[in-house]
Order: sequence, then structure tokens, then C-alpha cells
Amino acid sequence: MSITQYRAARDELLRLRDDRDAAAAFTWPDVGERFNWAVDWFDAIARGNDRPALVILGADGSRVEKSFDELATRSDQLAAWLRARGVAKGDVVLLMLGNQVELWESMLAIMKLGAVTLPTTTALGTADLIDRVDRGRVGHVIAAAADTAKFDDVPGDYTRIAVGGEAGTEAGAGAGASAEGSWLPYSDAFMSPAGPVAHPETASGDPLLYYFTSGTTSLPKLVEHTQVSYPVGHLSTMYWLGLRPGDVHLTISSPGWAKHAWGCFFAPWIAEATIFVYDAPRFDALSLMDALRSERVTTFCAPPTVWRMLIQADLSGGPGALREAISAGEPLNPEVINTVRDAWGLTIRDGYGQTEMTAIVANSPGMPVRDGSMGLPLPGCPVVLVDPLTGIVGDEGEICLDLTEHPRMLMAGYVGDPERNAKATAGGYFHTGDVATRDAAGYITYVGRTDDVFKASDYKISPFELESVLIEHPAVVEAAIVPAPDPVRLAVPKAYITLAAGYEPGDDVALDILRFARTRLAPFQRIRRIEFSELPKTISGKIRRVELRTREQELAAGRIETTEWRDDQFPQLRKEIPGR
Repeated sequence: MSITQYRAARDELLRLRDDRDAAAAFTWPDVGERFNWAVDWFDAIARGNDRPALVILGADGSRVEKSFDELATRSDQLAAWLRARGVAKGDVVLLMLGNQVELWESMLAIMKLGAVTLPTTTALGTADLIDRVDRGRVGHVIAAAADTAKFDDVPGDYTRIAVGGEAGTEAGAGAGASAEGSWLPYSDAFMSPAGPVAHPETASGDPLLYYFTSGTTSLPKLVEHTQVSYPVGHLSTMYWLGLRPGDVHLTISSPGWAKHAWGCFFAPWIAEATIFVYDAPRFDALSLMDALRSERVTTFCAPPTVWRMLIQADLSGGPGALREAISAGEPLNPEVINTVRDAWGLTIRDGYGQTEMTAIVANSPGMPVRDGSMGLPLPGCPVVLVDPLTGIVGDEGEICLDLTEHPRMLMAGYVGDPERNAKATAGGYFHTGDVATRDAAGYITYVGRTDDVFKASDYKISPFELESVLIEHPAVVEAAIVPAPDPVRLAVPKAYITLAAGYEPGDDVALDILRFARTRLAPFQRIRRIEFSELPKTISGKIRRVELRTREQELAAGRIETTEWRDDQFPQLRKEIPGR
């Protein structure tokens, strides 16, 4: 297989970053029946290349830099050592490491063997690991020594490899695998030189990655990506991020989640850019901005929570070498966009995708940004909005991918779950479960999850619209809107709110927030109730509104009690804002 078409497609997207119409005609490259991104692409750009491929800056001032050539060579050594320890083509390797060089070496080495990587966050406990090892059919584990004890009660005949520190002994292990309960030292992989790894003869449709979703509403789903769906599909992500060869790119993401593969692995190296990681045990906005400037980061992607924290800090130091500012994970509020634009002269560009795919909708470089909108379908992404009731394609409905267009960036499916696969692909579309609207110019605006949108007094309520207003109040750090059962209106919008430092729950702050919301929302969107609390979240940081909805049902049934503030206990609201 020649990598020529892949490079040509990459170069075409680099050239068309400012030409929306031409980019819309983009077609995916045909990489042939045999493809392995680590061998066919990464090694091709890495051999003899001394430019930095990976830079990790620690909050303690430590700094590690690896060139493209170093990573190619070290992943060769690791691949040879793993093969000798029984890792074979098609085997599943659970990878549980933090932002450390060994993570990137392992990803490349596992890929070069044709094995399947199952990245896993270090935040997981034993119960979650039992589920992942079982459903993922894990044959090998690579974990930080500090986390190996979590596997003491995780059954299975899998090879155990520890990175750093002391984690058991190799005593009693055979030549090909560790004895159950003992851990092999990762560092042994580099005791001997190794030549370039031979192509593993992986077919384009062979599995490459397994990812567990964050599980906001149910048991996490197990997603399978192929040798093509992420390595080729992330051409769209590279285009959205605005990456160019020689860039220094930072994506704020934790290992173990798909977004880490998006911005900390595939997209930057597709562009031949440097991946920069700021590794800090606790988030500090000023230290992060110092790192952005000192390392001359050119492209930066962060979730809305990070952007909200940044605008509460001092932005007067400027953006340094930053050229592109991007947000992903959840919709970004217009207030944050405006604040950064005023301070840094940069417009944060939002985008959309899921674990099941790459980026498919975004505000791309060179196109006008409409605040509040996710943007336009990215090149090669057949995005349509489908009415959930009628199945008709239109300007409002569920965000779907048209399967007749054979979307290259889409997963192979959910592992071991034919029923869920059938439901997700019903009617010839891949259903994301997210609802949006499309304006006359084609811009798509997120409304909410299909199970988050609800009706109040027969009006459709989008939680995100109301949350976007609340977050503009200085007392509000985070907000989640859910339906509270009501005997008259069926349901009313209730806000769960996390307060900013310096604010305490009470009548005054509740009244001020309700008053603030009333002046900015239509009467049918009126927030009727407020409760102050920390918001329940998945391990990846997404709000679990399903827990809050369940809690409201419990409150309505009288099974639990709480302290909340209702608009009807403040008669002055009606007097101050007549007709609202």
C-alpha cells in the first residue's frame, strides 16, 4: 500500500483551510486493503526526523522532549519486547497510564504489532477494571506501578507490565508472560536494540482501538475503531483544529478517553506537529497560561470548564504565539467566547463529535463564527438532522450520519452488543442521540441530548439554552437544567447550580439569579426552581443529568427532601418584570 493518497488528502485539507466551498467537495483517501498507521504513516515521517514530536512539561518544572525519530525507535524496541511476551496481532492490551512518555510509546508499539489498544483512565477502581477486562477480552495490561494494586482483585489470565517503580516480581514467570499476580518491568524493553518492525499486515477493517464511553445515562458502551476510522477519520479533526506542520499543539484531556486520541495523538501527528502536554496534578489557570506562552503553543483545545476557569484569571499577559483557540466536549457559552476575543483577539471555535467518531461539525479556520453555533459539517462528514418521530431530514432533529455515504470516520460498532448497534443504525442513519437545529446558512446549533430535552406547558425546553444564560451570572460556576414534575405544567425547569467562591446559598443569591434569568429568557423558558449543589458527573467530567432527573422524581414522590428556592416565594419578581 502506498501512503501517497493519505498524504495527498492531508495536504489538500491544509491547502483548503480557508476555502469552505472547495473543502466541502473533499473525498476520503483510499488507503487500500492493508493499512497500519504507525508503520505506514508515523514511521514514514519519523525516521531521521529530529524535530520534537512530544514535549511534556510538569508543574514542578520537569521537562521531557522526544523527537519523532526517538519515538519511532523506542516503539520498535517496545514492540519487539511485547511480541516476545506474547502480545500478538488482534490481542487486546489495556493501557492505564497518565500523561507520560510511555503512553505514546505504548500506543505506537501496540499498533505496530496489529494488537488492539484499550486506553483506560487511571481514575478507575477495581470494579470498573473488572468490567473492562471482561467485556474488552483483555489479554495484556500495561499500567503505572502506582496503580498495579488495583488489579489484585481483577481476575483473568493476562500479562502484567508495570511502568516505573516497584510492582511485584518476575519470579516464576515464563518467557512469554508474567505469572498471575506478578508484574514485568516495562524498562526491560529497552535493554536491547531492535530494528524497524515489519508491517503486521493489518487490514483496513481490523480493530485498532477499544474505547469505553463515559456512560452519562447507562453502563458505558464499548466502541470499536478500525485501522481506518480514527487514523484516516481524524483528518477531519486536524482540519478543524487548524493544525499545520511545525505547530505546537496542546489539548487538555485525560488519557483513557477518546478526546485524548483526537488531540494528543492522531490529529497533531497527521499534521506533523508537536504534541505538547502540561502535566499538573491540579488545575491552575495562571500556570497553564505561563506554559502556553513559554512553550510557544500555536493551537490550543480545551473543554468549556477550562475556558471558564481561564476567563476568571488574568488574561492580560496575552496569548503568546497562540493562533487557534478551540473548545470541545460540551457546548461553549457565548460569554466565554466574547471575553477571550476581547482579551486576546482570538475567537474560540467550537466543534462536535463523539467517541464513536471523529470531529464531524465545527467552526473551522477561515470561516465566520456564529457564537453559540457548533458550525458546519466538516469535509467528508455526511451530517443530517433527522426528525425522531417522522424520520424526515430537515432543519431540526437528531444529529445523524448518512450511512449511504459510507462515513469513513465512524466506528465499526459497539462490541458484543448487536441490539444497540441495530438501534444506533436504524433507518440508514447513525444516530448520535443529540438534537440540533440548522439555520439558512447551514450552521448547526446544539439543543441537547434526546433524553435531556423536555416539555414544560407544552413548550420544548433545551437545557443548554437556559444553562447558557445562567452561566453568565457571576455567582454561577456551573448549572444543569432538568424537568421538575409539576401538577399544572407537567414539568417546570429546575436549575441545579454550583456557586462561585464567595457566594453562599440563600434567599438573596437565589432571588438575584432568578431575576437575572427572567430578564434574559422567554416566559415559557422561565426557571421556576433552584437548588444549590455540586453537580454529579461521570469520571470524564460530563454532567449526569439522568441522576438529577431521577432525584426530581424522588422529590415529587416524597421519598426524599431537599432545600430549594421557588420563584413563587418571591412575589417581587412579578412586580419587577410585568408580563414575565
